Amino acid sequence: MTRFLTLAAALIMGLGLSGPARAAELGEDGLHKTEWMRDTFKDLREDLAEANAEGKRLVLFFEQRGCIYCTKMHEEVFPRPEIGSYIAENYFVVQLNLHGDIEVTDFDGEVLSEKRMARKWNVLFTPTILFLPEEVSEDASAAQAAVAVMPGAFGAGTTLDMFTWVREKRYELDGDEDFQRYHARRIQERANGSTD
Repeated sequence: MTRFLTLAAALIMGLGLSGPARAAELGEDGLHKTEWMRDTFKDLREDLAEANAEGKRLVLFFEQRGCIYCTKMHEEVFPRPEIGSYIAENYFVVQLNLHGDIEVTDFDGEVLSEKRMARKWNVLFTPTILFLPEEVSEDASAAQAAVAVMPGAFGAGTTLDMFTWVREKRYELDGDEDFQRYHARRIQERANGSTD
């Protein structure tokens, strides 16, 4: 019997069915904390420079205490190895609290609390993820400069496709494949057995 249980455990581990991935811990502010989130001074110009130095893209994650949709993302989407590792390898993530009081310095130099910055950028829902380009004009706000915004919780496929679409700079490509068309194509490719 012991041999059977050991064999079954090895088989499950080998198939990657060891159970659900561990969700992020909650911080003192009530927000989920992952190993790929950065604790910075929230000066976006400095954060962008650091992201560029690491060859990563800067993203801003707005969340709030008690957000059931944030919890869904942190329990069901971000722990998936293909998503969590993709974010960690390619993105410099700065978390912001929709109702927070920590000062944030925008690209245009304006300094506001997190909650006032959320109002300035018209962020109404959590989670909201702003994807930034590698260069931002000194007179632009993060909201003006963002190349994409992911407003709300989405499933694993949509989330991975959005992060991939931004990382590949597909928003710069001429043609008819905006994110919706890109995502539809990726859904079809996955249905046909593509693992890319």
